[in-house]
Amino acid sequence: MKAIVNVALKQGVLDDQGKATHHALDTLGFKEIVKDVRVGKQIIMELNSSNEEEARKEVTEMCEKLLANTVIEDYQIEILG
Repeated sequence: MKAIVNVALKQGVLDDQGKATHHALDTLGFKEIVKDVRVGKQIIMELNSSNEEEARKEVTEMCEKLLANTVIEDYQIEILG
């Protein structure tokens, strides 16, 4: 079983990396097509579990304890069988 966790800054939190990427895209000629850029991280894990509900519970705990700073970041979990 595989877990994919996407972590990104919450709306309203200044994303310096996203702002820099947006500026770079503007200078490369993509100003008209790119409205906003937010940069996050993706964590992909192979799990020793065959129970999707239990896997989601464990990965949620991982996010709350380590993978995301829940004060300033949101996370989304996708479990693939």
